[in-house]
Amino acid sequence: MKIISLLAGVVLSVTANFATALDIQPYSAEALAAKQKAGAAVALHFHADWCPTCRAQEKVFNGWKGDATVPGTLLIVNYDQERELKRQLGVRTQSTVIAYKGARETGRLAGDTDPKALRAVLDSAK
Repeated sequence: MKIISLLAGVVLSVTANFATALDIQPYSAEALAAKQKAGAAVALHFHADWCPTCRAQEKVFNGWKGDATVPGTLLIVNYDQERELKRQLGVRTQSTVIAYKGARETGRLAGDTDPKALRAVLDSAK
């Protein structure tokens, strides 16, 4: 009986960690609004498929999927299509990452592929 309880506890712990681990999704205004309204940690990654820096950042972010030490949601913004959003947020270059805790901007980084710097901008929204 103790083994079953222990296993159930481990399963619940692992499940809880995945529920709060980094979640990567395509950007939508609705998804951003919902995360901000909930006061959640959310970041925007202004990504262009043709951008080598963006692809390097993407590899770093994908390496953190499912990592409970990197909580929050990363919304991937199509840099070439979201012109109005770029204007509103003052984004001048692809490979820009903007982190929020709710609606408050907590960090911004552009053109950097260093995992420590990328992690720091995401951590700013904790």
